[in-house]
Amino acid sequence: MKTVFINCSPKKKFSASAHFLGICRLAVYGDVVKTNVRSKGDYKKVLEHLKGADNTVFVLPLYVDGVPSHILGFMKELENFCRENNITLNIYVISNGGFIEGEQNQVLMKIFENFCARSGLTWCGGVGIGGGVMLNVMRMLFLVFTGILLLSVAISGIEHGEWLPQQSFIIYAKQLALILFLHAGVIAYVWKMGLAISKSNKFGIRYTRVMMPSFLFIIVADFFFTAISLFKGGMFRGWLSEK
Repeated sequence: MKTVFINCSPKKKFSASAHFLGICRLAVYGDVVKTNVRSKGDYKKVLEHLKGADNTVFVLPLYVDGVPSHILGFMKELENFCRENNITLNIYVISNGGFIEGEQNQVLMKIFENFCARSGLTWCGGVGIGGGVMLNVMRMLFLVFTGILLLSVAISGIEHGEWLPQQSFIIYAKQLALILFLHAGVIAYVWKMGLAISKSNKFGIRYTRVMMPSFLFIIVADFFFTAISLFKGGMFRGWLSEK
């Protein structure tokens, strides 16, 4: 069983799509290939990976309630490639948007369903995720919290000879629990879809979101994107990217 995961985000580092792909990958067994489509230059490489594949998982961001333009171009190439080479694939999708409502991904899911019907491929469903940007930030904060924990352990060990500072681990456990809670819906559905992919079963369409009340999400999102604007995109991922 060969499964090809296609990260469709145009971002090179720390994309939400890469984050959700990683979660799903943990539940998929067999021969697994991970690749990227960021531009037309990637088309040929990805199409070669699809030879002999059983399942293809598109993991992509939601752009204006639909599919990013560079992926629409790839889908046209994929349709012709599959017809010319008599290739049949099971198609799965994980899409995410900045809006909190997972149902915002409905149009994108319909696009892929119609694409499969036109191309003779098997539409197996997907997961639409709301609040993907916030969940991706939580992933980055997890790395920050882990770094802080390791630093506090080192300081405690060097200064006091205590290499297992209880308070530091309690704080870290609470931070981790919060991150996992916010991810609960995503982990449940994406993991379940991963198990379906491993068996080439149809999954249907599921929608989920960051596990946070909408009124609180709006407040946090407004603050976050205001800060992003003030720093001209320099917060988190922006600091690690070329300007």
